[in-house]
Amino acid sequence: MIRAGVFGAGGRVGKLLIEDLHNENEISLGAVYVRNELNFSIDPSVLVTNDMATLLKGSDVIIDFSLPEATQLLLEQAIEHPTPLVIGTTGMDVHQMNLLKSASESMPILYATNMSLGVALLNKLVHMAAKTLEGFDIEIVEQHHRHKKDAPSGTALTLAHSAAAGRNLDLDAVRVSGRNGNIGERTKDEIAVMALRGGDIVGRHTVGFYNDGEFVELHHTATSRNTFSKGAIRAAKWLVGKPNGLYSIQDCLELA
Repeated sequence: MIRAGVFGAGGRVGKLLIEDLHNENEISLGAVYVRNELNFSIDPSVLVTNDMATLLKGSDVIIDFSLPEATQLLLEQAIEHPTPLVIGTTGMDVHQMNLLKSASESMPILYATNMSLGVALLNKLVHMAAKTLEGFDIEIVEQHHRHKKDAPSGTALTLAHSAAAGRNLDLDAVRVSGRNGNIGERTKDEIAVMALRGGDIVGRHTVGFYNDGEFVELHHTATSRNTFSKGAIRAAKWLVGKPNGLYSIQDCLELA
């Protein structure tokens, strides 16, 4: 039985991971990391700790849905105590992403801005559409709940990278994340990524390809955060035993 550790246990997805792991046969909840104390009950057989080294040593794989600063601390500790990591934290900066890549030289790490099967497939379709629909304008809109801290969402940025790759473009050179005032006409290569926030929207992403006389829109809507927790658990089971390296959800689902 694979022992999973949950980092970020008090978060929305962390709590769902704890619940969903109880329904698994090949993997079980072995440990959770909390900074202070849990505000909900948990099976007494599960190790509850505020020491990252203890969490890492007591787990066969760690699933992390936390904040960028917390993920950075986890990665720094994991380099000292290598353990397979499934990371779904979004909003990480360049230093944190470089740290993640460096840590993957010492352990297998699966990083995904979205753990759902639907979004994994959407990324592949976006790449294909961007490459095929030459000359179509690309616009991406993402919608999330009012509490989401980073914008645009990590999923939207991953979709934008897929679109840019399909066009052989450098996303940093062509991305637009806001329009205001007399900015002139839309440029040919720009890829717009716009963020909407409100209510309790779990997540909705639309990638549109617009041309004179026709347009194509690809949509994905998440109606439950269990989509992310179950996807992460599937990734954790797949990751254990893999060689050191950085993996994607596409690798796990054999969509790469």
